[in-house]
Amino acid sequence: MIDESALLESKTLRSSVLDRTDVLDKVKALSLLPDGMHVTTAMVAAYFEVTVEVVRQLTKRHREELEVNGMAVLRGSDLRQFESDNMSLSLASYPQARRSLTIYSRRAVLNVTMLLRDSHVARQVRTYLLDMEYSGRTQPVDNLPGPDTVLLDDRIDQRITHILGKTVVPMFNALIAASGEHRRELIELREDIENVERTLCRHHRRISTLEEEIPADRVRDSIAAMTWQAFERHVADLLRRDGCSDVVVRQTRIDRGIDITARTADGRTVAVRCKNRAGHRHVPSSDMQRFAGAARAVERVDVALFVTTSYFSHEAQAVADLGGVLTVDREELGAWSAGARLRALR
Repeated sequence: MIDESALLESKTLRSSVLDRTDVLDKVKALSLLPDGMHVTTAMVAAYFEVTVEVVRQLTKRHREELEVNGMAVLRGSDLRQFESDNMSLSLASYPQARRSLTIYSRRAVLNVTMLLRDSHVARQVRTYLLDMEYSGRTQPVDNLPGPDTVLLDDRIDQRITHILGKTVVPMFNALIAASGEHRRELIELREDIENVERTLCRHHRRISTLEEEIPADRVRDSIAAMTWQAFERHVADLLRRDGCSDVVVRQTRIDRGIDITARTADGRTVAVRCKNRAGHRHVPSSDMQRFAGAARAVERVDVALFVTTSYFSHEAQAVADLGGVLTVDREELGAWSAGARLRALR
């Protein structure tokens, strides 16, 4: 079994377990801001029972790694908007004239866990995390309960789904592209693999519903309360969760049509447009035309994705279909946020 100190030294090892943010609450409750997604530097320090200065120094040393995993420094209008949306005791205790605020996603907090040496809480989380990883890798398949029982460990489902989506399916894609006489058989085999992946995803959602891990109402309410900046960060977190790398959130008020860029697990380039609108306001065709032009004509990405908290007008959907833009409306966004993977990212 890997020693917990290995996490302190290996960035690759840290990256391999960053999706296991649930381990934070198994060791100690992590209090979140009202948006249900972020914490401040003071809240991180309180969780790990260290001083704020310790967290600040760690952040300076590992800023690039932490920013990739959800840490952000808010200033100016972004800071004022975030404070307005998250008025609480946790923020009200800060000086009103502060110029910036550092916030962390749960993924970033887990990242801090694997960098913070002198915290007994961080050591407990690292040990617990590696114990779970070790158990997941060494548990014999014969010891698993039947597939029809809700006692099936959904961590194994997610691990298998991850392997299928990131290795097996891309391998079949490459074989199909290079094959001749066996092309039909390979396509049928790929379809069988994708059916298994979809079945595992449905099973995971069923387990989540039965255990009330992420109630649909809570997901919708959380998204509805987000600012446009928070919504873009939320979509970026979903991209990372689904295996994307090099995720960059531009977060600028200058409208160039593309809000997020990323790369899928199999190397395809991704451009995302995020539109945070009230549920009754449809995305117009003009917005879709601007994004399609930026994604296809200017940056020439492989996957163009338009995500909205509302719905698309008929004209906007027609433009998307014509320009090869994949659309995610309010209903699909809710399912994606609750744990379903986007087929376009597989």
